[in-house]
Amino acid sequence: MTQDRAALDLPVVEKAGIRALHPLDGALLLMHFAFRGLVVQADQYLAKHGLSRVHHRILYVIARTDGISIGGLLEVLGITKQALHRPMKHLQDHGYVMAERDEHARRFKLLRLTAKGIKTERTASDHERAAMESALGGMSSSEQQAWRDVMSLLAARV
Repeated sequence: MTQDRAALDLPVVEKAGIRALHPLDGALLLMHFAFRGLVVQADQYLAKHGLSRVHHRILYVIARTDGISIGGLLEVLGITKQALHRPMKHLQDHGYVMAERDEHARRFKLLRLTAKGIKTERTASDHERAAMESALGGMSSSEQQAWRDVMSLLAARV
């Protein structure tokens, strides 16, 4: 595999004096900076509300379910109860998420977004969708598919 120079030529990388130690280091740097570029505006919006990336990840998953249990949320996020506790408590205490008993399995609580949670999640995700649309908009459908193929292969590793 050949050296990927694109990331190594980024001003922030050059300024820091970062050099490749492996032919794939450029690809790893591109992935890192691409993710930062994807979430920068969403993170700025969230910070204004005292929220972070982890809060958005939780809101994002809950918004896309018709009520999800804590166990289901842990499974999707791939985190422990301990890692979820503090951000979930914050979201509940500040009126973004509510927990209701499952009417079919009373021992489970299902998580749902409040109106405030829906608005916050939607706005943060809109920032990310705009960044994604901007990046993919100038690509052909075959280039977009190649990108999706790479992302799918990486996502399948978890």
